[in-house]
Amino acid sequence: MSLIFEATEENIAKAAARMKNGGLVALPTETVYGLGADATNDHAVASIFAAKGRPSFNPVIVHFRSKEEAAEAVVFNHHAELLAALFWPGPLTMILPRRENTDISKLCSAGLPTLAVRCPSHPVARQLIKALQSPVAAPSANASGSLSPTTPQHVLLSLGGNAGMILAGGKAAVGLESTVVDLTGDVPVLLRPGAVTLEDLQQHLGEVLVEFSVTSEKPKSPGQLLKHYAPKTPLRLKAVDVKPGEALLAFGSAKFMGVVGGGAAKDLPQEAYQNLSENGDLEEAAAHLFAMLHYLDAGAFESIAVMNIPDTGLGVAINDRLRRAAGAQKHPE
Repeated sequence: MSLIFEATEENIAKAAARMKNGGLVALPTETVYGLGADATNDHAVASIFAAKGRPSFNPVIVHFRSKEEAAEAVVFNHHAELLAALFWPGPLTMILPRRENTDISKLCSAGLPTLAVRCPSHPVARQLIKALQSPVAAPSANASGSLSPTTPQHVLLSLGGNAGMILAGGKAAVGLESTVVDLTGDVPVLLRPGAVTLEDLQQHLGEVLVEFSVTSEKPKSPGQLLKHYAPKTPLRLKAVDVKPGEALLAFGSAKFMGVVGGGAAKDLPQEAYQNLSENGDLEEAAAHLFAMLHYLDAGAFESIAVMNIPDTGLGVAINDRLRRAAGAQKHPE
């Protein structure tokens, strides 16, 4: 019996009932699919870590329907008020001080005095939170450290029965995890780039520090571990050619990319060639990134050559994911 269910009103109600009983449900958001549990249930949140094989020190984002509901769990300052008005619901996570009296599981904070909070815009996610009548703790719905899922099939491939129940809500529109900004200090700090860009934040907040440091220590934000978003196949970044036995993840025109030993990269068979955006569109590239990495990762190639992507705007977020994917792999970039 399939674990994937169409996100009908009836199935959303079943998913909410499952979560109320401590079960897990994979749900669509506009960023990637998340593995959700009732954020107020310690045992349910713990089961997320078990299902993903996720280190217990890695924080989990908690999803709310509104800023008002989030404000019951965290303390908003003027920066947070402004960003919530501008970008919620949407692909922005804010790290804020958690309230002492909140019933959100301390496992979501991973021992920190803060909480990562977000208000998703995907209608299925919003309907599920409403039906549950509780915030939803939800990291990406994949085995820890592996590629993030942008379709229900990706969830099933990565987690299998550990997903519990998968609500199908189409392909994720953004295709990259949410932007994460730490608002607990005097100056905001961008910890994870995403669809809400550094330039967006600077436009409204003024000074914004950047701290993308990959770390194997205790992270403050989801997505800061050294090896994250990683395919099984090694990546070779900023490639200018394709080696024998490699697949190519292209961006823009591959007209002048050659295959070592002879041949043109654009003539590679489809199973060895994917282009994030033929037109060099960074939004299109972000939406395709994880799906195309999933596709090439299934091809038993020696490695995946990745063409250079401009490190501006949304390209910063794309390159961040690619660097982390390659971060713990011992091969030249």
